[in-house]
Amino acid sequence: MGLSRLAALHGVATSYAPSADVTVSVPDDTVITVLAALGVDAATPEAVQESLAAAESVAASRLLPPTLVVWTGEPLPAALTALRPGTTLDIELEDAAGSPPPPRMRVPSGQPDPAVSAKAGTVSGTGSTGSAPGAPVPTTPAWWTEPPLGVHRLTVRAQDGRTVTTTLIVAPARVPQPPRRTHGFLVQLYSLLSGRSWGMGDLGDLADLAAWSGRTLGAGFVQVNPLHAAVPGTPTDPSPYRPSSRRFPDPVHLHVESIPEYGHVQDRAALDDLRQSAETLSDTVLNKGALIDRDAVWDLKRQALELVQKVPLTPGRRAAYCDFLATQGQALEDHALWCALAEVHGSDWHAWPSALRDPRSPQVARARAELLDRVDFHCRLAWLTDNQLAAAQGVARDAGMAVGIVHDLAVGVHPGGADAWAQQDAFAHGMSVGAPPDAFNARGQDWGLPPWRPDVLAASGYAPYRGLLRGLLAHAGALRIDHVMGLFRLWWVPEGRPPTDGTYVSHDAEAMLAVLVLEAHRAGAVVMGEDLGTVEPGVREALARRGVLGTSVLWFERDWTGTGRPLPPERWREGCLATATTHDLPSTAARLTGDHVTLRHRLGLLTRALEQEQAEDAADTATWLGLLARLGMLPEGEGDEEAAVRAVHRFLLRTPARMVGVWLPDTVGDRRPQNLPGTWDQYPNWRLPVADAEGHPVTLEELASSPRLHHLMEVLKPVDRHPKEQSTPRTAPPAARRS
Repeated sequence: MGLSRLAALHGVATSYAPSADVTVSVPDDTVITVLAALGVDAATPEAVQESLAAAESVAASRLLPPTLVVWTGEPLPAALTALRPGTTLDIELEDAAGSPPPPRMRVPSGQPDPAVSAKAGTVSGTGSTGSAPGAPVPTTPAWWTEPPLGVHRLTVRAQDGRTVTTTLIVAPARVPQPPRRTHGFLVQLYSLLSGRSWGMGDLGDLADLAAWSGRTLGAGFVQVNPLHAAVPGTPTDPSPYRPSSRRFPDPVHLHVESIPEYGHVQDRAALDDLRQSAETLSDTVLNKGALIDRDAVWDLKRQALELVQKVPLTPGRRAAYCDFLATQGQALEDHALWCALAEVHGSDWHAWPSALRDPRSPQVARARAELLDRVDFHCRLAWLTDNQLAAAQGVARDAGMAVGIVHDLAVGVHPGGADAWAQQDAFAHGMSVGAPPDAFNARGQDWGLPPWRPDVLAASGYAPYRGLLRGLLAHAGALRIDHVMGLFRLWWVPEGRPPTDGTYVSHDAEAMLAVLVLEAHRAGAVVMGEDLGTVEPGVREALARRGVLGTSVLWFERDWTGTGRPLPPERWREGCLATATTHDLPSTAARLTGDHVTLRHRLGLLTRALEQEQAEDAADTATWLGLLARLGMLPEGEGDEEAAVRAVHRFLLRTPARMVGVWLPDTVGDRRPQNLPGTWDQYPNWRLPVADAEGHPVTLEELASSPRLHHLMEVLKPVDRHPKEQSTPRTAPPAARRS
């Protein structure tokens, strides 16, 4: 009982429910190990009692919880309204230099306002939702002076002498919403090669896709994979979801020729040689069946960028670079230093000389001075990439896009990378994020990503999280959060244990949401979460309350609590991005033809006989096609795969979804998934260019003139007529232009 109580006080689950009627107990060894990663000793019964007594003593003596959330326009949290008369409150503002502090507040003597009760609001992290239906609307007490939006420090002093300082997050009630219903493309940027690419898609290609699709097709957004900095290696892990840093982008995405200093490089012959090598590399991918080789691309770009680095910046460019360095501060210095050290000692800091494993050691300070040129090089790359990210979003908005570029936030970082080195105190050592066993994976999953410690995040005022969001949102029209349920809890797997021996560790979800809403508000950005799979009860509702859109994939939208049949379009939720597929799922053509089953059989991934899998898949597809036909969305009749793809998207338009996403490979009939979960060497995950139905790579220029793409996008024209708006294409498609 003592261990369970101790675990509960620290947000560690001792059981979980994979389904409504099943509860699984977590092994005590797992709970003890996870508590140890949180700095809590539970190794012996005596240690449990001592740690429990300490935790309960702290909880009992605190005037307020470690973090309080005030949502503008909503009742104050009960912890504030319950403060005793005579208590004083002082607030140190986040931007202390920018505005005067609010006046000291004092809870007056006498009886509290009867309209302010225990029902008035929520204590951060409890998940309660305020007053019951029909109850009087609570009012803000007269003594409260609401501070501006931000993450502040609140100091409370009681009359009995007790004093506590806590984090106070003041946030808007909701994130910004799309200005109108809109549609757009979903694409893995590396897969989108143009005639000018250096072997993989880049930020120049992204800007061009946005300009073309916004002006010609009336698209409102382009969603890309995470562009986080990768862990360098031979080979580099191609997955964009296991980066070295989520805070800074990867310069492999730079379009080198767009850098202003490129035109002033003195050694033109060397640049010409590199450009010729890049053309050859692209040719092998586009015409000779080669996979995208990120390492080869980076080798060429690195050499070109080192030549560019030798060109002095103009006074204005130098001033802009210095401003960037000042804004990014220590975080960028640490990231660039890790990159420089990795060039010397390898890309896993655990294998570095022991003195270099501590980013604040004297030896690291000495290395910083010795590697100053390389540190500046990597800082410069971060700046250049930031500039091109800003340019891409500017181009998207200039093209009339309602949202623009949608960036993607991965769930975590590589344990040997820059973030894990620079923020060691914030990560739980010896732990990895994953997923518990479920109906689709009886062994569970271990993603190899160290989790943030919720207690350290709270103690820092969520500084690492805030910095991460600010960086990603700076040039984003919207942000997609992979596995958005991780804002509430994550499955921790102790090192050396199978995923089945993990457990859930909870975050202060109210605080995590408040920081997200605050930073999205400041950036004017929409937020959407990937909330597919098993979702804890109440999570989708909490996200929707704050305006965070969900993700709805056609094949998964069924009446799971009733008939099990496909969910009619009118019953879909409005607050979502609706799409036919994602990067982890079969393309729509592969789903309709059953090719995805054949692929999994060829790779030995099926758990049942091929005939049984094919029969079940065919029945599922027939059910959907039957519904599409009954709804009049398949006028061409059955047997036409291209027509069926259009019908699927007609269905998506019939839903009330705020955003409709088109998987770019679907527009040309690509049958190959970009990622096949459960595979590593068996399948070329994250290395395939966009291709047509025969598997021939298709460039951006060929996409723009593809009849199949334009026939599909004709279906999307009505997307903005909800309720009455319509985004008008600015440029006619090729077939409609006059010569």
